Amino acid sequence: MYDPIFIGIDIGTQGTKAVLCNKNGDVLFEAFCKSNLIQPDSKTIYENPDDIFNSVITTIKELTQKAGDDSKRIHSICIDAQMAGIMAIDENFEAVTPLDSWLDSRCKHYTSLLQKEAGDEAIQCSGGQIIHSHASKILWWKNEEKDTYKRIKKFVMPNAYVAGKLCGLTHEDAFMDYTFLHFNIFSDNKNLHYNESLLKLFNVDLDKLPKIVSPTDIIGTISPYFSKVMGLPGGVSVLAGCGDTAASSIGAGITKKGVAYDVAGTASVFACATDKFVPDTKHKTLLFSRSILKDLYLPLSYINGGGLCLSWFSELTGKSFNELNASVRENPSIDTPIFIPHFQGRLFPINNNIEGAFLGLNFNTNFTAMYKAVMESIAFEYNYYLSILKDTNSVTDNLKIIGVGGGAKSDVFAQIKADVLNCSYIVPQSIDSAPVACALLASHKAGYNEENLSDVFSKRTSQTKEYSPNNDEHQKYKPIYNKYLTLLDRLT
Repeated sequence: MYDPIFIGIDIGTQGTKAVLCNKNGDVLFEAFCKSNLIQPDSKTIYENPDDIFNSVITTIKELTQKAGDDSKRIHSICIDAQMAGIMAIDENFEAVTPLDSWLDSRCKHYTSLLQKEAGDEAIQCSGGQIIHSHASKILWWKNEEKDTYKRIKKFVMPNAYVAGKLCGLTHEDAFMDYTFLHFNIFSDNKNLHYNESLLKLFNVDLDKLPKIVSPTDIIGTISPYFSKVMGLPGGVSVLAGCGDTAASSIGAGITKKGVAYDVAGTASVFACATDKFVPDTKHKTLLFSRSILKDLYLPLSYINGGGLCLSWFSELTGKSFNELNASVRENPSIDTPIFIPHFQGRLFPINNNIEGAFLGLNFNTNFTAMYKAVMESIAFEYNYYLSILKDTNSVTDNLKIIGVGGGAKSDVFAQIKADVLNCSYIVPQSIDSAPVACALLASHKAGYNEENLSDVFSKRTSQTKEYSPNNDEHQKYKPIYNKYLTLLDRLT
């Protein structure tokens, strides 16, 4: 007998990451394939389904080539994916639409319509907010691309599309796991089904929505053809998988209530864990998403492309993140302008009229001050989210924040967040937690980690560094934060 190994895959906005892990979640090999975001105009952003599918094929092939004969030990695969965008398939599980990215805002008219007609009832039922996500995008395809809509058999998520093609599924097998439900306000999140009265109100066919499953459900086995293409043994099973934020959170050890976390990636997500389902109809800012752990909720909010603002500034100045971080580290007391990070409009609470901006520039402002202002703006948004989490009694004082994602590598960014939020900021050993979490889910499902699923993940989490808040800096940030909120109000 031999020890099995498992593949975890994260289909993110920036690219597809894949890892090959042993049964305990230790990474043996990894691979990456960059995404191709297509943006013909300021409102339209999408991805080609073939690019997404091929990125998974490419990364799995790279893993099996690196593993050599050990690839025969691969037991199963689990895939997570970006969450607020959506795509559609025909009866043969072939793509009918591109992946309508979560960054795409063509559907804003239908978002406004849903806000007017569905309102708080939809928020209460789905736990989400009425933004440019699944429901708005479905209505856009239904009304703006009617011929395409007729061809659609099911709307699916990117990981379900890839898994379905790999396993040779038909549209009747199409699925979406429950960690995505807060992005579909046609859902009844608490009861794990769809809101049929709301679907009837907007004349959307229930049959076009996929069945709701658990992240650890086995949805099929990889076909002989694709097994051969990717160098896999026969009979490799595929789990339903989950949303990328759900994978990142459990991978970071967010397995019990009262813990907060920051996914410092493309979307800049701030969240905490709670056992309460308290949809935010008051502030219209929090989304009450589900953890992979069924009795745990992850109220969260995010900046639409917050991490992209950092990439934008790096490309604009021609300076690497290391260079920019070093410049801030060498000038800790530099005066900064106010930066508005909402290039695609603000999502939480939604305001399509806000745009990105630097405010308060003067002749002494340099690229160091501007870069620091970009980081501070993300921390200010997090501080606003935190105030609402406190208002809903989802968090307590003495909160500690676990940071994952690429942005957690920056010591200056981590310290800014600690100072603004007045919370300790902890960076775990692994900041790319999503694909490893998927591999561990596959291992647990296969019976090789027999403990409670919560224990499987909590025992693996080990911190490498903790950033404590500096009270003097926190006090300095208070008036700047208030000024940031005031300027946001004036920009509406």
